[in-house]
Amino acid sequence: MTQQMQDLDLDACAREPIHIPGSVQPHGMLLAIRLSDRTIAYASANIAGTLGVDPGSALGQPFAQALPALSREFEADLADPPPSGSTRTLRTIRLDTRDGVGAYEAAISRSGECAVIELEAPPRDAASGLDVLYPTLRRFVEQLQGASTVDTLCHLAAQDIRRMTGFDRVLIYRFDAQWNGTVIAEDRNEVLPSYLDLRFPASDIPAQARELYRRNRQRIIPDANYVPVPIQSRSPDPLDLSDSVLRSVSPVHLEYMRNMGTLASMSISILRDGDLWGLISCHNKEPKRVSLQVRNACDFLTQIFSLQLEARENTALAENRLRLGTVQTRLLAHMAAEDHFIAGLVNHPADLMLLAGAEGAAVLTQDHCWCLGRAPDEEQVKALFAWLSEHHQEDVFATDRLPQVYPPAKTFADRASGLVSISISKAHASYVLWFRPEVVQTVKWSGNPQKAVEEEAGSIRLHPRRSFEIWKETVREHSLPWDQSEIEAVKELRNAIVGIVLRRAEELAALSDELRRSNKELEAFSYSVSHDLRAPFRHIVGYSELLKKQEGGDLSEKGRRYVDTIIDSAYTAGTLVDNLLRFSHMGRTALRPRPVDVTALVEEIRHRLLANMPQRHIEWDIGDLPPVKADPVLIRLVFENLLDNAVKYTRTRTKARIEIGSERRDGETIFFVRDNGVGFDMKYVDKLFGVFQRLHRVEEFEGTGIGLANVRRIVERHGGRAWAEGAPDRGATFFVALPNHNEGAA
Repeated sequence: MTQQMQDLDLDACAREPIHIPGSVQPHGMLLAIRLSDRTIAYASANIAGTLGVDPGSALGQPFAQALPALSREFEADLADPPPSGSTRTLRTIRLDTRDGVGAYEAAISRSGECAVIELEAPPRDAASGLDVLYPTLRRFVEQLQGASTVDTLCHLAAQDIRRMTGFDRVLIYRFDAQWNGTVIAEDRNEVLPSYLDLRFPASDIPAQARELYRRNRQRIIPDANYVPVPIQSRSPDPLDLSDSVLRSVSPVHLEYMRNMGTLASMSISILRDGDLWGLISCHNKEPKRVSLQVRNACDFLTQIFSLQLEARENTALAENRLRLGTVQTRLLAHMAAEDHFIAGLVNHPADLMLLAGAEGAAVLTQDHCWCLGRAPDEEQVKALFAWLSEHHQEDVFATDRLPQVYPPAKTFADRASGLVSISISKAHASYVLWFRPEVVQTVKWSGNPQKAVEEEAGSIRLHPRRSFEIWKETVREHSLPWDQSEIEAVKELRNAIVGIVLRRAEELAALSDELRRSNKELEAFSYSVSHDLRAPFRHIVGYSELLKKQEGGDLSEKGRRYVDTIIDSAYTAGTLVDNLLRFSHMGRTALRPRPVDVTALVEEIRHRLLANMPQRHIEWDIGDLPPVKADPVLIRLVFENLLDNAVKYTRTRTKARIEIGSERRDGETIFFVRDNGVGFDMKYVDKLFGVFQRLHRVEEFEGTGIGLANVRRIVERHGGRAWAEGAPDRGATFFVALPNHNEGAA
C-alpha cells in the first residue's frame, strides 16, 4: 500500500453528504413546491416520461399551471404542509399518466421552504389493502401477550415483518454503546445465509446515516444496481432529502449491498425515547419492490414492537431497582448503626459489592484505603484514586474497559477491567470504588470489520468490505457492562452518604456553636471569680503581716509559725488567682500580631532569669531562631513559661543544660526548649498542658499548674500547636509550632 493510501481517511464516508444526494431512486418521481408562491422549485428528471412535462420548463412555473390535475390532488396538503421531520401524509391518488398506471401512492414531507411530493406506482403483484395486512397485524398484537422475554418479542417481529414483505431475510439489529450492531433475532428462507449473533462494526452505518435512520424511520432500496435519477432545479442549493422516501443512497452502500449478495433491502428504525435503539433490516437476493402501504404497515408494527420492548426492559429495570433498593436499605442501616458511615460500608463488604454487582470494592479517604473482596492491592487502588481525583471529578464514573482509559490497569485487568466510582467528598477527595473482573469474549463479526482501501486507475478509493464470512476476534480487558439500575443504585448511595455527611456537619456546627457559647460563659465566670477573690487574699496577707509585725513579740514560737503559714498560703492562693485571671483574660484578648524578633526576645528573658539567680551555673545552647509574626505580649509569655520551667526543673543538676532551637517542616516553624532536668513520665503527657495539672509535688518545685495551659492556649490562638516529650530523670523537650503564614520579616 502506498503512503498516499495509508494517509487516506478511512472515515471519509462518515462525512459524505448523504442527505443531499441530488438524485432519487428510479421507482418513483419527486416534485418540490415552494410554499410561498406555489411554484415548482425542484423536479426529478423522470417526470417527463410519466407526467408529460419537461422538468426544465416546469421549474419556476406555478404548480397549478404546469400540472393542474396533480395540483388539485394536493391543494389541501399545500395549504397545511407537515412540519419538518414529522410523519408524512400518505395516500393513494388517481392520475392519467403516459405509462397508464393510473393509481399512485403519494407521500408528502417538508424540506425547508418546500413541500416535497413523492409518487410511486405500486408493484403490480402487490396485495396491499388493509384487509390483507390486518390479519398479520392482529396476530402480532395477540402474540405479544405471550412474549415473556425480549428475545421472544424480537423473534415475533422478525417473523411478521417477513410475512408481510416477503423478503428472503429479516434481521433485528441492536446497537451497543459504541454503535456496533449485533443481530439478536432473524427470520429467513434458505436463499440467504444466517447472520444471527453476528456483529457489524459501527463504520458500516456512519454517524450521519444513523441520524437519518433516527429522523426517517423507513428506507427501501428495491435494486442495488439502479441508475439514479437527477433532481433538476434553478437553485444553487441542493434539496435536503432527509425525510424523503425516494432519496438516492451512497454508491459505497450500494457496493456494500452487492458484496453482501443482497440486491434489495428495506430498513425500519427502532426508536427508544427518541433515540436509535436498533434496526429491522430486510434483505432480498433479487431486486424487490414493496408497496408504500406495506412499508407503513411494517412501520406501525415496529412502533408497537418498540413500545412492548420498552415495557419489557422497564419491567426488568424496575425489578432490579427493587432488589438493589433492598440492599441499599441494609447499607443505610449499617451506616446509621456505626459511629462513622465508612465503618458501615467496610464492615459489610458483601452488601457493598452486591449493590453494584461487583466482585471487589474499595473505600478511600485522604488517610485510609480499605480493599474489599476481589480488588487490586492497596498501592494500585491508591494510584487509581489519584488518577480519578485528577481526571474524573464527576459524581459518578463508570467504564467496562478500564485498561483502555487507564493503561496501568492492564496489570490487574483480571480483577478490575470494569470500574464504577462515586465521589463522596469534593473537599477531601474521598471515593467508593467497585470492580468487575475481565471477561474474555470471542466476538463473531460478519467479515473483517476493517474497510478496504484500493488503488484504481491511479487514484485511491474507499471500498466496503467484500467478505461477510464469520471473522472471530478475542476481546480482552473488558468486563460485563454496568446495568442502568446498578448505576442508579450507586448514585442513590452517594446521595445518601452526602446527606449523612451534611447532617453530621450540621450537628457538629451546632455543637461547636454551643461549645463556643459555653467557653465564653466559663471565661466570664472565671474572670469574675478571679477578680473578686484577689482582694480577700491580699487582705489576708496584709493583716497577717501586720499581726506578725505589731503583735509578734507576744506570740509564741508556734504562733509565729502559724502566722507565717497563713501568709505563705494566702500569697500562693493570690498568685494562683492572678494566674487564673490571666488565663481567662487571654481567651478574651484580641490578637495584635506583628513581626517579633525571637532571638532578641529569648536573650532578654534569659538575662532576666539569670539576674534572679546569680549563683546558678547553666550551659545555654541557643540556635537559629527565625522571626515570626505574632502578638508580642502573648508570644513573650510563651517563651517566659518555657524557659522558666527549664531553669526551675534543672536546679537539681550540678551542671544544668538548656538548648533552644528551631526547624522548618511541612509549612511550620517549630521552636523547641530542651533541658536535662527531672523530666516526666510520657504516660502523663496529656496532663501537662491542662489547667492546675502538676506532675511534681509543690514541695519540690513551686508553681500553680497554669503556665503550660497558657502556652498551649496562646499557640493555638495563633493557629499553631504545642506538645512535649520527656522521660523521668532524663530531661524534657517542649515544642511550639507556628504556621509559616504567620511569619514576618525581620
